[in-house]
Amino acid sequence: MIPVSRRHVLLSALALSACGRAPTGTRPKGPMTFEDAVAGAWRSPADKARDRWRHPVASLRFWGLKPGETVVEFWPGAGWYTDILAPYLAAGGGKLYAANLESTDPANTAAREVVDAYRARLAADPKLYGKVEITAFGPGSGAVAPAGSADLVLFLRNLHDWMAAGVAEKAFRDAYAALKPGGVLGVEEHRADPAGVPDPLAANGYVQQAYVVKLAQEAGFTLDAASEINANPQDSRDHPFGVWTLPPVRRSSAPGQAPNPAFDHSKYDRIGESDRMTLRFVKPGSAHA
Repeated sequence: MIPVSRRHVLLSALALSACGRAPTGTRPKGPMTFEDAVAGAWRSPADKARDRWRHPVASLRFWGLKPGETVVEFWPGAGWYTDILAPYLAAGGGKLYAANLESTDPANTAAREVVDAYRARLAADPKLYGKVEITAFGPGSGAVAPAGSADLVLFLRNLHDWMAAGVAEKAFRDAYAALKPGGVLGVEEHRADPAGVPDPLAANGYVQQAYVVKLAQEAGFTLDAASEINANPQDSRDHPFGVWTLPPVRRSSAPGQAPNPAFDHSKYDRIGESDRMTLRFVKPGSAHA
């Protein structure tokens, strides 16, 4: 189980990303490009404002997504990337599996609320999103998708939470099982100082790139490429409330405490979002087509 303090940060971030969403809108007819999906009227202004930090078009090209493919998105949360992936895949005859927060714990009502809100959003516009298959990922979860069915699996800024929960190794194993031979695992993650002391729990939200590569290789993956698409050299990584001090979370106090109205966000807002690694791993086998 994710520690209470980390769970509070995670769910706060998910709630924040769900705020200010635009009403869903039916997609235009015909094929869709990445640019079409990113520019879609169904995406909220707040989500679009983050494109300058997350570079979705360049990232998806780097990971090699193509129309008609099967994709597994681990822990989509409020659906920032789903709003791009699902319409793109629906338009091209593809398939999206959303391995969401495992919400079987009766006491974890917050996790259930996140999953329920995600389901409701997709159900509100099936023409736009297509049929997204919602599965689960967590300590006790089963397969995230049928074995050997996926062309692309995505870990998008959530590996640090799995490290804290002790399920990071399981995430890589589950991804490997879901992928076809030659399939791709795409990773976007907050990047720790490579010269720093490794923290297996990623308490400040940052992860060393070498550790991610190690976990992937232990699961059977081969590192195919690394990109600086989502790098931010202004990020010093030494923030009072970890990576969550930066946008979009903008924490001003410790988890569980009331926000500090006197906290000066200006320095952290000037930095912008975190420095991130962007990696592409391949499951050995026939070439990814």
